[in-house]
Amino acid sequence: MQENLSEALGQTNFTSWDWLIVAVYLSISVIIGLFVKRYIKNMSDYIGAGRALGTALGVATLTGTEMGLITVMYSAQKGFTGGFAAFHIALVAGVVTFFVGFSGFIVGRLREMEVLTIPEYYERRFDKKTRVLGGIMLALGGILNMGLFLKVGSMFIVGVTGLSTQGWALPMVMITLLVLVLIYTVMGGMLSVVVTDYIQFVVLSFGLLIAVGFVIANLGWATLYETVTAEMGPAGFNPFMEGSGFGADYVLWQVFTAGLVSCAIWPTAVARALAAKSPAVVRKQFMWSSISFTIRFMIPNFLGIAALVYITVKAPELKQLFFPADGVKALDNLYAMPIVLGRIIPAGLIGIISAAMIAAFMSTHDSYLLCWSSVITQDIVAPLTKGGLSTAARIKLTRVLIVVIGLYILYWGLVYDGGDDIWDYMSVTGAIYFTGAFAVLVGGLYWKGASSNGAFLALLSGLCAILGLGPVKEAVGLNLEGAQVGLLTVVFSLIVLVVGSLVFPDKNKERGTV
Repeated sequence: MQENLSEALGQTNFTSWDWLIVAVYLSISVIIGLFVKRYIKNMSDYIGAGRALGTALGVATLTGTEMGLITVMYSAQKGFTGGFAAFHIALVAGVVTFFVGFSGFIVGRLREMEVLTIPEYYERRFDKKTRVLGGIMLALGGILNMGLFLKVGSMFIVGVTGLSTQGWALPMVMITLLVLVLIYTVMGGMLSVVVTDYIQFVVLSFGLLIAVGFVIANLGWATLYETVTAEMGPAGFNPFMEGSGFGADYVLWQVFTAGLVSCAIWPTAVARALAAKSPAVVRKQFMWSSISFTIRFMIPNFLGIAALVYITVKAPELKQLFFPADGVKALDNLYAMPIVLGRIIPAGLIGIISAAMIAAFMSTHDSYLLCWSSVITQDIVAPLTKGGLSTAARIKLTRVLIVVIGLYILYWGLVYDGGDDIWDYMSVTGAIYFTGAFAVLVGGLYWKGASSNGAFLALLSGLCAILGLGPVKEAVGLNLEGAQVGLLTVVFSLIVLVVGSLVFPDKNKERGTV
């Protein structure tokens, strides 16, 4: 098996010149982080970029953050396993993001309040204990959520370059990429993130267009359609059909997660809204971003479909690896897309594609590391510190936490061995935070009767989402899909908020104003 795998990975077009292209790009990113350090004067600059983002830069940095290499990999995995039916994720993401931008739902009101983080809003609307718990839940869910980012991103590098999947290669790639991200994120904060995200947005856009062009030229539309039809039948096009791997409850879960949560509740996306010049800019930013939010799922879905078709039609030796006979362990299908791109795209251009994907990797990691570390500083440690923390102390602690979280994701990526698809793993772990947060945000922003005790209990109820994770379901014997557990947790959190607010109303009625 290992000999076959090494042979499959070794047929890449990746050359020394491609390594040079990647190295130059990585060097530029680090230099930017060192350069913008001089402009960091306070915590608002470090985690909010001085609230100076306009519409165009906001769209670019929002897309750069949310279309990370992890997104490319898990979306390609969904295309590989679900065919064109996986496109429903992209469609609901675009439609819901446009609705959020048009209406200003959640993000517009948060920007009007001029908060730096979501838990800061919890304290303004409710009380300090809700803020601290909200920060803990956000950090817990968020850090678990990004636990596999580093490993999956490194798997792309290993697959596309032809490095061995055994021994030193994967952990060394993980360590190298992590160190580079830590350097410029620690030094430059949100200013570094925004500037590099803009560059990464441009590089990634061109890289993906090049990849799609070569895939279509190599396989052709007819072959793509005919192969998916032959391999999957109607279920390869209709997510509601039995056998598609999706279903009505899964689609509804995507409306909530890939749609609403991704743009209006997930902190890294909301951070862009809170860094915008005004609420009006927020609305424009999200309306325009609806296009890129659709593309960020659809193009990787397409690349995953193309990988399936290529393996089925042109590479029988790869088909034996990914779809072996009974009793033989299949090669992780996350490797399918990068292996196929390494074969289809010629030398030189594959270096540009790889730089684009690494750009996607870095633009996500920098934002996520900064987000979770600043939440711990601003919303957990600072509120619990007698006398508060100075600006210098907050920035220093945030930088230390960035490194600590980085070391955690390195460890978790090496030890976790769950059986969930990456997207499903992320949905479940993120749900620990966003199921309760959805109830509290909507209740707090749009219902005067929401109380601090109701919000506190609703946030705690989000812990039920952990039951949707594969190893946990097996341990407790739960016979529900992750999407079903997530939807039930959303409903449960809303009920808890309402009942808790009615049973334990705030004594100070003024606190309940919206």
